[in-house]
Amino acid sequence: MKGWPWLTAGLLGVVLGVLWTAQGLDLLGGSVMSGVTIWAVIGPIVAVAGLVLIVLGVRIRARSKSQP
Repeated sequence: MKGWPWLTAGLLGVVLGVLWTAQGLDLLGGSVMSGVTIWAVIGPIVAVAGLVLIVLGVRIRARSKSQP
């Protein structure tokens, strides 16, 4: 069970970050967020934070598997 919450939160962060970036850059239309520059800034920050959480989750899982 160890590590899964970090991996899940990280994956969610990456997906949301990419989505928000695409909306901010007006690549995805049909939203009040489309074409708003702030989302093109917030999106990559959230995506990088998600990647950090994924790395932490992988390390926690690897450490818990090596311990008896």
